[in-house]
Amino acid sequence: MPNHHTLFDVQGQVAVITGGSGVLGRTMALGLAQAGVKVVVIGRHAETAAKVAEEIGAAGGEAIGIACDVTARAALERALEQSIAAFGSIDILVNAAGGNLPQAVTSPERSFFDLTEQAIDEAIRLNFTGTLQACQVFGRGMAERGKGCIVNVASMASLRPLTRTVAYNAAKAAIGNFTQWLAVHMAQEYGSHIRVNAMAPGFFLTEQNRALLTNVEAGTLTPRGQTIIDHTPMRRLGAPEDLVGTLLWLVSPASAFVTGIMIPVDGGFSAFSGV
Repeated sequence: MPNHHTLFDVQGQVAVITGGSGVLGRTMALGLAQAGVKVVVIGRHAETAAKVAEEIGAAGGEAIGIACDVTARAALERALEQSIAAFGSIDILVNAAGGNLPQAVTSPERSFFDLTEQAIDEAIRLNFTGTLQACQVFGRGMAERGKGCIVNVASMASLRPLTRTVAYNAAKAAIGNFTQWLAVHMAQEYGSHIRVNAMAPGFFLTEQNRALLTNVEAGTLTPRGQTIIDHTPMRRLGAPEDLVGTLLWLVSPASAFVTGIMIPVDGGFSAFSGV
């Protein structure tokens, strides 16, 4: 029987979190640090990544912040070198970098037929290509050692297409498929102690979607925001802290026989038919 006192023990491991300076990534970084994980916070800007690392340090944890554009392979390679110099080998990779951009969203002013190739490509590169490349760069060491854990951050859009966000939907759906592929590939080619899973957050209020979901000045929900609440059985938006427990389970010995799955953390949204 497993020792329940060590089932969720990740003390002393090293985790890289892309998008670690974002709303969700920051909270996951803090959660892992509180569990005793040494954290490499990767963000697009040095100042914001360093701020999260400093926050972890102030709470008694160990962390460094690194500026890196996950869509640039060379930048990821440099981040790997810095991570290894600071903490040695990487045990955990959390791919939380992602998001959308207004130019890739349909609206009354911008039809599907007017979306530009550049906007579509940027949304796909930020969400899917960045995740794939991070797995290549940080996953190589896991393959060489025959152990490691990767958690990709997918979306409700991975499970069903959301209106308006066409390129984002495609990219997040690709992450779901890629997670399954990589889980099989790593286990078959490099060892059963490398696991790859994904979390699919429901609707969490972030700076990127705040204007879509809320009337900021009035403090009320937009029609889109209200529709989401109406289709979420738990009747609320997610809080970043809601992701931490699932993440800790996925990176700990408690999920040692779990790979290739995507877990919705969504208040029941994906289970509700609307009736």
